[in-house]
Amino acid sequence: MRTITGVAELRALVGTDLGTSAWHEVTQARIDAFAAASDDFEDIHLDPARGAAAGFGGTIAHGLYTLSLGPKFLYEIYTMRGHSLGLNYGFERVRFLSPVPAGSRVRMVAHLTGATEITGGTRFTLTQTFEIEGHAKPACVAESLIAYFD
Repeated sequence: MRTITGVAELRALVGTDLGTSAWHEVTQARIDAFAAASDDFEDIHLDPARGAAAGFGGTIAHGLYTLSLGPKFLYEIYTMRGHSLGLNYGFERVRFLSPVPAGSRVRMVAHLTGATEITGGTRFTLTQTFEIEGHAKPACVAESLIAYFD
């Protein structure tokens, strides 16, 4: 885990990888809990026979479940100190490239790609690449925006 002290220090890291999270197991229980929390009960996520019939070999995680792991993974990658407030500012682009089968493990690589000054702080762009253990193609690639205020 990396500790970053202040917005200026993070700004100096633009163009670098901030790090890689630990592996996270995507269990059927977690997929079921996400379905309940989001009211997204699509059967390819909940019914192994339907997931297999759709060509996935069993159930798969919701794409938004995978994306929702971003904050958890960022907390594992770095700690930010010396700022008054940090906010999730949204996403510029999100692509779901590969399904995440139940029982697999995912992790995230965070690459700091940009910084834009805003009133009172800086908006940072991070490319978040969600990898599936043992797969060449990532599950998801997203350009997330985080605003830190001095």
